[in-house]
Amino acid sequence: GYINMLQAITEKQYGKTNEAVLMQAFLLAQSNYKVRLAFGEGKLFVLVASQYSILGMGRYQLDGEYFYPLNCNIKKLNICKAAFDNEKSISLQLRKEQKLDNDLTAPRKLSSKFGVVANVSVNKNDIDFFNTYPSAYINGNTMTRWVVYANTPLSTSIKKTLYPTLKKSITGLSERDAVNKILNFVQTAFTYEYDDKVWGHDRAFFAAETLHYPYADCEDRSILFARLVRDLLNLDVILIYYPGHLATAVGFKETVNGDYLMYKNRRYTICDPTFVNAPVGRTMTGMNNNEAQVIVL
Repeated sequence: GYINMLQAITEKQYGKTNEAVLMQAFLLAQSNYKVRLAFGEGKLFVLVASQYSILGMGRYQLDGEYFYPLNCNIKKLNICKAAFDNEKSISLQLRKEQKLDNDLTAPRKLSSKFGVVANVSVNKNDIDFFNTYPSAYINGNTMTRWVVYANTPLSTSIKKTLYPTLKKSITGLSERDAVNKILNFVQTAFTYEYDDKVWGHDRAFFAAETLHYPYADCEDRSILFARLVRDLLNLDVILIYYPGHLATAVGFKETVNGDYLMYKNRRYTICDPTFVNAPVGRTMTGMNNNEAQVIVL
């Protein structure tokens, strides 16, 4: 977001020129981000070091770290390796709500089989921002690419429109019954469809995107469910990866029966947002919990 903002500011002042790129590099360096300048075919480019491995983007290894060229489709660059003091690589974690102007969509009606009927409005500016956000993973583990999506908070506008109805529907319920109510909401209020059919390629959604777009798959539902359970019930959630499928498991504070996984001596009960009508503790048919991989949020 900061990089995009600096690009917009400098290009408004200097146009799409080398001067604008040089100013971007200057401002990023002054902000203590680790950048390098490169030149190719008469154009100047900024390379930014990232803590995350960014998917679908070319990169260069300099001094043992990967740098990513911004807005560059040139394969051969002459790179200046001059470093700056107190440099830090960028992070792609979104721990706070973005400060974007509100452009709310018309309310979307979401209805679950358990009778929860909620309306939600999404900030269109958030959707535009997420639409260009790079997918990335950390520590060489491609499974961690879902962590950024799952840990990104929902906006104030969504919480104001969606959360009151959900909170009312689970008031006075046990942990198990409350999670079941939220689980069924995610299972039945959204239409399932494969990414390849909708987008032509694999694409994970931020929770806000699942609430906005008409279709969602297993990873999108798991990301949204994990966000809702943590926000509404303050329970720990982990993602569970089976070959070709993503689900979740919840760390209940009370005793709950059903299928579960142990992680760090704690019991996490399976909750599959894609296995329609399956309650808490039911593993999707064909999935083997002994082969599942835990993704910590």
